[in-house]
Amino acid sequence: MTAPWWAAFGPADTTVRCGGASHRVEWAGGGLHAVEHPDAEGELVLAALGGASTPCLDLVRSWGRHSDDLSALAIGPRAPGDELTLTAAALAEIRSARVGPGWSGMSPGGTMALRRAAVTRAVTGVSGSSSVFGRMPGGGRAAGRPRSRPRMGFPGPGNDESLAELLELLALGPAFQFRLCGAVADAWCAEGHQARSRRAVPALTAALAGRAAPAVGRWLGIDPGQVDAGLHTGEGWGEVRLAPAAGARRVHVRLPVSWLASVWAPGLAEVGGRMVVGVIDAAFPVARVLALATPAAAVAELTMRHDGERWSASA
Repeated sequence: MTAPWWAAFGPADTTVRCGGASHRVEWAGGGLHAVEHPDAEGELVLAALGGASTPCLDLVRSWGRHSDDLSALAIGPRAPGDELTLTAAALAEIRSARVGPGWSGMSPGGTMALRRAAVTRAVTGVSGSSSVFGRMPGGGRAAGRPRSRPRMGFPGPGNDESLAELLELLALGPAFQFRLCGAVADAWCAEGHQARSRRAVPALTAALAGRAAPAVGRWLGIDPGQVDAGLHTGEGWGEVRLAPAAGARRVHVRLPVSWLASVWAPGLAEVGGRMVVGVIDAAFPVARVLALATPAAAVAELTMRHDGERWSASA
C-alpha cells in the first residue's frame, strides 16, 4: 500500500470573498491552494513578517495549522450522510472577530455562541441531530509548532481563535470537511509524519469507532451499536469477524488509523455490498483496494472507479 492517503480524492474547489472579489480556493494533492494568489507562499511570508493578509491566505494558513488537529475528527462528519451546519450568524461573528482588533472584538456572549451554538450535526440515519460542543476537544498552538498530544477537554479562554479557524475551514463544505479529516488521520497514523502519543489513543479510538461502526452497519444491515470497533496497531489491515453475543449479532472490527485517511475519508468504506479495508494503489478516479464480501470471507483485491458522484466496483 504505497499510494499517498489523498490519491483516491479528486480535486475540490469553492469560492470565498477576498478583497471585495470572489476568489477560488482549491484542494488538490493533499493541500489547500489559493488559486488567485499565484505567489501565495511569498504573500504568507510577508504576512508573517507583519504585512497584510487576505481571507484566501488565512484559509491556506489555517489548513496547515489544523491538518493534525484532532478537534477536526471530533467535530467533523462521521458518515456520508452527515451534514455539519455552521449558521450564517455564527460565521459572520467569527469573521468580524477575526478582522477586528484581535479577539477582543468578539461581542458579549459571542464566545459562548461559538462554542455552543455555531455548529450542529445532522447525522442522517446514524444518530439524529445533536450539538457536538459538549464533547469537543479544544486547545491552541503556535503556527508551525508540531503538536505532541491531542487537544483534550472543553475549549478554554485563549483557544477561541484556534476554534474559529477550524470552524471556518469546516464551513467550506462537506468536500473540504472529509479532506481535512483525512489529513488529520494521516498525520496521526503510523505511516504519517506526526509522532504517536499514548495520550492520543483515546481520541483516535473514538474517531475510528465513530466512523467504522456506521460503515459496518450499512455493509451488513445492522445497527451500528452492534459493532465493536477499535484500533488495530499491528501488521496488516486488521480484522473483521463475527463475535458471540447474547441475543444479538455483533461484529468485532479492528482497523488502523490509516483506514480513516485512505479509505473512509474518500468514501470507499462500503461500496457495492463490500467493506473496503485498505487501498493498495489509487489515482483518482480509480482505486485498487482490499475488500471483504462478508466477515467470514477472505480479503479480495478489487478495482473501484468513481463516476463523479460515487464509487462502484469496476468490471
